[in-house]
Amino acid sequence: MAVTAPLDDVRVVEVDSWMAAPSAGAVLADLGADVVKVEPLRGDPMRGLGRPPKVDGDLRGHDFQFDVDNRGKRSIAVALDTDAGVDVVRRLCRTADVFLCNLLPHRQERFGLDPEALFDHHPGLVHATLTGFGTDGPDAWRPGYDVTAFFGRSGLYDAMREGEDGIVPMARPAQGDHTTGLALVAAILAALRLAARTGEGQVVETSLYETAVWTQATDFAVTAVDRAPVRRRARHQQIIVTANRFPCSDGHWIVLNMPEERWWPRVCRALELDHLLADDRLQSVKGRFDHMPEVIAAFDAAFGRRSRDDWGRIFDEHGLIWGPVLSLHEVADDPQAEAIGLFPTIEHPDLGAYRTVRIPARFGGADVGPKGPSPRLGEHTRSVLIGIGFTDAEITQMVEVGAVSTGV
Repeated sequence: MAVTAPLDDVRVVEVDSWMAAPSAGAVLADLGADVVKVEPLRGDPMRGLGRPPKVDGDLRGHDFQFDVDNRGKRSIAVALDTDAGVDVVRRLCRTADVFLCNLLPHRQERFGLDPEALFDHHPGLVHATLTGFGTDGPDAWRPGYDVTAFFGRSGLYDAMREGEDGIVPMARPAQGDHTTGLALVAAILAALRLAARTGEGQVVETSLYETAVWTQATDFAVTAVDRAPVRRRARHQQIIVTANRFPCSDGHWIVLNMPEERWWPRVCRALELDHLLADDRLQSVKGRFDHMPEVIAAFDAAFGRRSRDDWGRIFDEHGLIWGPVLSLHEVADDPQAEAIGLFPTIEHPDLGAYRTVRIPARFGGADVGPKGPSPRLGEHTRSVLIGIGFTDAEITQMVEVGAVSTGV
């Protein structure tokens, strides 16, 4: 039986930039969709901004961070501020199943790419929008990046501070973008099914802000009711010592997560801290909490006698629930990552093979994964436009007047 991709009969037209919405398009492309990325003539501003890899040879100049959010797509370069450019995108949308964008509502209306305008010619289209704060309310107009909308406005940065006086942390690039992209993919897949059942166009959206709130739903389930501040606890203020993190002798850290009372004696024995089990003050969760600085000091001293890997072996022997705090480069070489294919290979026609990051889902018996590298700016302008009925002469004329670019 032939292996197929789940979305190999779906076309997506993508008008977006940066990381969040493009990451949703990358997931859809990995699932087999034909994703046509519409870029301005100067290109997605994310092009060329990525951290250069510390390698020699041809791969040294490759933009891997743009690549991961745009792999497997086709690129056309279009000037949306021209009538001809807008006509190109609208005609392309008539051949699509999904229109994906991160344009704010007033810009969608300006270019005639809002749901009402597109549904006039394609009533069964799925219209998907990703914004910073949503398309309604006093901040619908406000642009947002993940550090401002996802981490800042949502309360996540504040909740992650270490203790009451801790500084605001800084997220790694695109954490909020990629999480929000996954949320939009889920909405798009549901909308495609609904559109197929009803024959009617569907409007779906999400934002960095609301996705971040959902990631904190366990906190907000209570905070939405009592409006009370969430206490930020430093390491020595944690309620349960066996759900905490500790530095080892080699400078690496280990995280424990055993919140139940039954784990206390097992952890103490693994750490060779049997004397704590005989301490009358520490016979309950409350007793240990009341003396937490002292307990933490004892745990720190014990962890400081062995390396992270040594403690890992001991904890496995005792059946404890623990995790190493790995650096990014350690994860890239983690045997578990290798076993589950977390870093598949892309074959580039000019640069050869290199590793990338797969989407967080695996399928049995389906063709899911990167379909190739990211496209060059405007690489597919001519072929895509010919595919929707433009002639070579018409394309050349649009190039001459600055409505499109073929990337050459």
